[in-house]
Amino acid sequence: MSERKVLQKYYPPDFDPSKIVRNKNPKPTGPKQQTVRLMAPFSMKCRSCGEFIYKGRKFNARKEHSGEKYYNISIFRFYIRCTRCSAEITFKTDPKNMDYTCEKGAERNFEPWRNHDEKEETEEERLNRLEEEENESAMAKLETKTLDSKREMQIADALDEIRTRNARNERVDGVDVLETLLEVKDAAQLERERQDREDEEAAKKAFRTDEDKFVRRVIEGAEEPPVQAGPSAAATEEKVEIPTFKKTVKRKRDLGAALGIKKKAKTLV
Repeated sequence: MSERKVLQKYYPPDFDPSKIVRNKNPKPTGPKQQTVRLMAPFSMKCRSCGEFIYKGRKFNARKEHSGEKYYNISIFRFYIRCTRCSAEITFKTDPKNMDYTCEKGAERNFEPWRNHDEKEETEEERLNRLEEEENESAMAKLETKTLDSKREMQIADALDEIRTRNARNERVDGVDVLETLLEVKDAAQLERERQDREDEEAAKKAFRTDEDKFVRRVIEGAEEPPVQAGPSAAATEEKVEIPTFKKTVKRKRDLGAALGIKKKAKTLV
C-alpha cells in the first residue's frame, strides 16, 4: 500500500512542461443552448423520410435564443430529431400569432384556421391599418353622437308640446266647462226622449190588428168584463188566446200490458 501513496514525483532533467498536449474541449460559439423536455406544438411531416409526428409527442430538445424580438418579446428556437430518421427539425415561437412556426426539417400539416396566403405585415402597413381603424372608429362615434342629438331634439319637441297642451287646459274657464257639460246633458236627454217615443210607437204597432184595433189580453182566472149584446159588440171585439207557459205533467204510459205483465189487485185489509 505504501507505493500508492507517492508524496514526491520524479521529474527528469530534460522535462519540458510546454510540450504536454492538453485535450480541452473548445468553448462553444453562438447562442447558449440548454436541454429541455417538450411536446410537439403541432402535427408535422418530416421532409427526409415522410414520417408524421403528431401533436403532443414528447422530445428531448435543445432550446436557444434566436436573437429576434417581437415588441420586446423574445423569440426562442427549438431543435428536435425525427423519430424515424433522426433528421434535425427546428421550429420557433410566434408571439404575433400566439403559435409556433416550423423553420427547417419538416412541414406543418394543413390546418384550416391558419391563412397561408397571408403575407407578412410590415411596420408601415401595420401603422396604416391602425390609423384606418382609428378613423373608422371616429366616424362611428360621430354617427352615434348625431343620432343621440336627433333623439334629444325629438324628446325636447314632445315635452314642449305636452307643456303647451297643459297650459291650454289650465286656461280653460270653469263657466265654459259647465256650459259644455249642460249642453251634452241636454243632448243626451233629448236622445233618450226620442228613443222612448220610438219604442212607444213600435209597441202600438205590435198590439194593433190589421183592422186598426187593439188586441185585448185574456188572463186566466180573471173576470171578463161584460160583453155588450148585439152583433156590433161581437164584431168589434175579438177574443185572442194568448199561449201560457204553465208546466203540465204528462201522464205516464202503462207499458206492463204491452209486455204481458199483469198487476195484482190490491186487497183491502
